[in-house]
Amino acid sequence: MALQAQGLASRAPFGQGPAGTHRAIAHLGYVQIDTLSVVERAHHHVLWNRVPDYDPAHLNRLVGERQIFEYWYHAAAYLPMCDYRYALRRMHAIRTGESRYFRGGDPQLMKQILARIRTDGPMRMRHLDPGTKEAGSWWNQGPGRRAFETLFMRGDLMVCERNGMEKSYDLAERCLPNDVDLRVPTLGEYATYLFETTRRSHGVFTLKQLLHLQAGKDLRDAMRAVVDERVDAGQVSVCKGDDGVTAYVDVAALDRPMRLRREVRILSPFDNLVIHRDRLSALFAFDYRVECYVPASKRVHGYFCLPVLYGDQVVGRVDCKAHRSEQRLEVIRLHVERDDLDRDHFLPELRKALHRFAVFNRCPELDARAVDGMALR
Repeated sequence: MALQAQGLASRAPFGQGPAGTHRAIAHLGYVQIDTLSVVERAHHHVLWNRVPDYDPAHLNRLVGERQIFEYWYHAAAYLPMCDYRYALRRMHAIRTGESRYFRGGDPQLMKQILARIRTDGPMRMRHLDPGTKEAGSWWNQGPGRRAFETLFMRGDLMVCERNGMEKSYDLAERCLPNDVDLRVPTLGEYATYLFETTRRSHGVFTLKQLLHLQAGKDLRDAMRAVVDERVDAGQVSVCKGDDGVTAYVDVAALDRPMRLRREVRILSPFDNLVIHRDRLSALFAFDYRVECYVPASKRVHGYFCLPVLYGDQVVGRVDCKAHRSEQRLEVIRLHVERDDLDRDHFLPELRKALHRFAVFNRCPELDARAVDGMALR
């Protein structure tokens, strides 16, 4: 049920093309943006696993059509435009100084940026100082970046286009649809939004997951009230685990037909299915962390290991690197952590998944020579 709620149980649960990409983002609630490019970046990787003909150009198109926008969920993310009003709480807190984050923007520089964009149109951060492009220059790390980030986080600017990780900014008023809802949600409405997003996209969840990286006693109390209301209404049922953890199950999802393809998927470390590590461990008995943030001497599985989903189990991880100039995807190391696999079925499916992943990374050559004992060659 968790896999079906995530759009990982069938081949094209959201359809195809830009419309399918939009439906995937709207259903998931957010898709995390990440800067790491060892393989294709996380926001593209997550959507590729759910939209068969996904193309990275879909995102700029949907932003241009005002169907999605960039902001913050628990991290930088693409979100459906229909949820824009729920970003207003954070924007308002940053603007008023209630939030302790994003206070470093220089007021005079921010006024200059807004005036220039209003007159000249969309602007990239490097346009502040076109004559200084060295890494670490002031526009890249200093006042310029802080000014743009503050204007973006408080809602004055929006990202109107991306070229890789370089963003073009425009005034929010020119990026928003005319009919967008600009009412700041109450605390109860915001808690309900978080709850419904999680219920729809996960099916099975805990209170900790509902409040992932969300701070404040008032919000915790509001969320408990929403959960109690949904339990009393029979919309979610309570499940007590052997470890004493209380989980909640979407009752409506229990009545939906369950379809599951027994195939292999290579997941992003920031995939919505795996981002809540405690839940991943409880549901799939899979303990996971991204080791690119770990000193090399302490890595167990590799710099950028990707979870391997097979049917309804996360069965291992594969460390990959895209050598784009050589058009070669290198499989550095493979860890299969289940002894009960049907290897005659799993290995061909793994091979197909790796080939698909190589093509997705624009690396038609799959180099699996370093994999020992798995007969991938």
